[in-house]
Amino acid sequence: MKHIILPLLLLALGPAHANHEHDDSDLPHWAVDKITPMHDNVTRWLDNSARNIDNFFGTDDSLTIENGSYLRFSQELFWHERDRFSSDTTLRLKLDLPTTEERLRILIESDPEESQGTLAEQGANTARDDRFRTEDFLIGLRRLGDRDKRTDWRLDAGAGIKVKLPLDPYVRFTGERLWQLGDSPWQLESWNRASWFNEEGYSVRSRWDLGRPLSDTYHLRFITNVQWQEEVDTLEYSEGIELDQLLGSRSIIRYAAVAVGRSASDPHLHDYYLLSQYRRNLHREILFVDVIPEVHFPREQNYDAEFGITLRLELLFRGDLSWAR
Repeated sequence: MKHIILPLLLLALGPAHANHEHDDSDLPHWAVDKITPMHDNVTRWLDNSARNIDNFFGTDDSLTIENGSYLRFSQELFWHERDRFSSDTTLRLKLDLPTTEERLRILIESDPEESQGTLAEQGANTARDDRFRTEDFLIGLRRLGDRDKRTDWRLDAGAGIKVKLPLDPYVRFTGERLWQLGDSPWQLESWNRASWFNEEGYSVRSRWDLGRPLSDTYHLRFITNVQWQEEVDTLEYSEGIELDQLLGSRSIIRYAAVAVGRSASDPHLHDYYLLSQYRRNLHREILFVDVIPEVHFPREQNYDAEFGITLRLELLFRGDLSWAR
């Protein structure tokens, strides 16, 4: 996969080969001709499968109602001056069943939050080591709450198995809330999850996101994460500040500074890092590229600077998006 992605990115980003007939694509004509039939076939299969399952559990409205099922495939190449090159392949699938009375969702994913390691590992990307493994797949059902998170807590529950031998069952409970802070432009969003896996045990994680637009092109966010895992048995927390800048209709860049700490009884700084993330919609909201340079100051290296860069290519299959094109 590595030898395919880099040439594709070079061709896609090269202005001499760009497709200028449409302002929603950077791809050359030959790449569009290759991608379009494949994308349409997969999205047609995805949309039909989701509607057929929804019709079995729900009503005939499943054939016409909007369906939010999607399949997202991403491939990352990551270089770190200590760990050198590594790769990460991620596949995430959601089948939407909007007409079922219980508001069920079939969930199949290969990269759940519970398998992404500690907050320091997530930030430093040290958990990236070709995570596309069968034992990382979750298959389960999720029951969505029917409350609007802008007026009340929206609570979800889910259960299923992690596909491995022996099978590893899990249970999840998730709560979300969004507050508009008076008449100000500030919004506070909260996301919280408690999980139990038979093998890993219990885990609890919480994210609080305070943000506001500064202008039509800038958005400011303050993000707090708290996490506890039974395997690690240490309370972790991180504080970050992010500034998002809209560069145009299809490009955005994010600047972030994050500090990661551990322990409630004897708190100390475990890592802090700076990064920028450039994201480009390469083709009609189905093909994206991310370039993420970063510098870390980990405690285990006496806070000496360590550099890294991530190159990510993401392909999105979504039925409703395909038919709306």
